[in-house]
Amino acid sequence: MAEKVQVLYCPICSLPAEYCEFGPDFEKCKPWLIKNAPELYPNLLKECNNKEAEKELSDDQLQSSGVSSTAGGTSSSQQEEVKRLPGGKVKKKEKPEVIIEKVVRNKRKCITIVKGLDKFGIKLSDASKKLGKKFATGASVVKGPTEKDQIDVQGDIAYDIVEFITDTWPDVPESAIYFIEDGKKVPAA
Repeated sequence: MAEKVQVLYCPICSLPAEYCEFGPDFEKCKPWLIKNAPELYPNLLKECNNKEAEKELSDDQLQSSGVSSTAGGTSSSQQEEVKRLPGGKVKKKEKPEVIIEKVVRNKRKCITIVKGLDKFGIKLSDASKKLGKKFATGASVVKGPTEKDQIDVQGDIAYDIVEFITDTWPDVPESAIYFIEDGKKVPAA
């Protein structure tokens, strides 16, 4: 039977230490690698020693001129915290917006779909009732293809609905309402 191999895993990127350089956050892994696996990345150890020597040299020069090194430097903790997904992709923070889309079925019947009202703190069931009463049509809350709730309103009321939404719910600005026309997102304002 073969001998078991002990693999050292990086706690930052959760990859084996040999593969950290291919992970999403190699810069964050470097200090841990220098401390725990210097034999795997000898170049990192050389870089670290060179940077420390340069830093000490510049600190000595700054102190001789009477300036502290912490006053002018920017720290990485001040940088905006960004959520990273696996593979190094950055997740953007979604701004709340209402998207109105008109879907035609059977060549003559239209359905107006309203997405995103819930991001403004509006109950979709109450909103669908108000829309149904205002436009004298059927309106219901359904799950869309992305498993998010949306309101389906029977009929082509896409352009009338913008004014109704801004009047009924003042929390929703007109600049946050968009139409989807020919597959493109167009502002309603």
